[in-house]
This record gives sequence, structure tokens and C-alpha cells, in this order.
Amino acid sequence: MSGTLWGIGIGPGDPDLLTVKAIRLLGALPVLAWPAPLDGDGMARTIASPHIPAGKIEIPIRLSFRPERDDTDQAYGNAAETIAGHLDAGRDVGVLCEGDPLFFGSFIYVLDRLRQRFPVQVVPGISSPMAAAAMAVKPLSLLDDAVAIIPATRNDEQIRAMLEPADSAVIMKVGRHLSRVKALLADMGLLDGAVAVERATLADQRILPLAEISSLSYFSLILVHK
Repeated sequence: MSGTLWGIGIGPGDPDLLTVKAIRLLGALPVLAWPAPLDGDGMARTIASPHIPAGKIEIPIRLSFRPERDDTDQAYGNAAETIAGHLDAGRDVGVLCEGDPLFFGSFIYVLDRLRQRFPVQVVPGISSPMAAAAMAVKPLSLLDDAVAIIPATRNDEQIRAMLEPADSAVIMKVGRHLSRVKALLADMGLLDGAVAVERATLADQRILPLAEISSLSYFSLILVHK
């Protein structure tokens, strides 16, 4: 019998925000995989580290994290075959994913390659919009409010079209797109009141009015309320 592929959401950064089920599985699963930079453990492994006992088979999925993502397909293809070898041998494998596995989650790259071959289960995690809203104490929606989730990688016309009908929005993957997004929000009259949240729930998190921010890392987002 083959093993089961687990997508494990490990939340936004604070190790205390992992679910009880995620912590149990980190202790029980024999094989763990996660996305990692070319050197070092990476964010996912670092978040989960307090809950990972010694003796695991570990599979870091090495990525350059270049904006063009030209190594993504090969890296996840190679990792999927390594993971498949363990699953074929009957070993369950957990793929760690920051936030939630199915919300902009790196786990999806593995899922798409293996879901037709092996049983799959997913453990939800706290996603970055939920964490950022909590840290900033900014409600995202109430009653019939519509919330837009918008990648800053979209062009200005697309972002504007998604913002216009929404009551509130979360603009993600801001990083190097900050200046362009700020200019667009200012043009739409939405800059005042917009809040930037960087590295939510971590010790070095920043929460500031967007108008006061001049730079943001990849691990950041913008909360917009009309």
C-alpha cells in the first residue's frame, strides 16, 4: 500500500499558530519536505522547527526564488519524484507550506504532479491575510461585504478592476511592486487608511500606514478598506 501525501499548513510565522493536527503530524510522519533557498532551511522549516523531532527524513526543495521563477518547474518536478519514491515505499510524506497549503501555497506544485498517483490529505493553516488582519486589528468583512484578494504582480488595469467593486481588499506579493501599487491606490482615493503589514506574527513584524512605507519585503501585504 502506498503512503499518503500530506499538505501541512504551518501558518504565517509564529510557531504557536500551528494547529494541533499539524503539530501531531510533524511528530508522526516519517518524511517531511518543504521549499527552501539554495542555502539554509527556509521559512517553512524554520517556523515548524520547534515541533519537528530528530530522526526525520527531510527533503528540502531548493529554489533560487528569482522573480522569473525559471527553476520552479524543474525543482518541484525533481522533488515530486523523490517524494513519489517514498510514497511508493509506503511512507507517508508531509509537505510543509507557509500559511495554508491551497492558498497561494507551494504545496500546489507537488499536488498537481502527484494527486493522480497517491492519496492526498490537506491540513489547513492560518493564511497571511487572516494573520495580518488580526495583527493590525482590521476586520476584513462583515455581513455581505465583498473581499478581493489581489496579487500585486497583476497590472494596474487588472488591480483597479478588482478593487472597484470590492468593499475591502488584500493586496499580496507586494515587495518590489510597492511604488506602483501606492500610486494606483492614491489615484483611486484609497491610500489613506490602507495599512501595510510585513512579516505578520513574527517578532520583527511591521504594521504601518501604507503612506508612510517606502519599502517592503516579499513577506508583506496591504489591507485596503473603503
